[in-house]
Amino acid sequence: MKVMIIMGSKSDEGVMQESSNWLNWFGIENEMIVASAHRNPDKVRDLMVNAKANGFGAVIAAAGMAAALPGVCSAYTSLPVLGVPLDGGLPGGIDALYSIVQMPAGLPVGTLAVGKAGARNAAVLCARIFALSDAAVAEKVEAFKAQEYKM
Repeated sequence: MKVMIIMGSKSDEGVMQESSNWLNWFGIENEMIVASAHRNPDKVRDLMVNAKANGFGAVIAAAGMAAALPGVCSAYTSLPVLGVPLDGGLPGGIDALYSIVQMPAGLPVGTLAVGKAGARNAAVLCARIFALSDAAVAEKVEAFKAQEYKM
């Protein structure tokens, strides 16, 4: 299985590269895609509807400001969706954080910290999820913990 890292804007790639780097360390294939819930809603829907069939096992969705992307992703897939709020609107990305964490019942988005820390933790959380069924990833998770998170 692999992880889809989807972000609302190309300008988000610098932060979300953190997720990709850490997923690579865990040996988890990943793909970064730019698709906005507001500008490309049909593309987002198609990506989510077909994600599982295309070999994805989880989605990391990152957005700032209104941050609709993670919730829209959750609406169209049954895969775990991890939301990373990004700075870009109100100071500290608080608007994005509130948008992602306030999902209606039945449409969960696992919400992480704002910015790079959230991007990194999203990758670690995906690794922990995948480790439940993949011994190689489980071994890397244990090695990561043994390093006392000094990556």
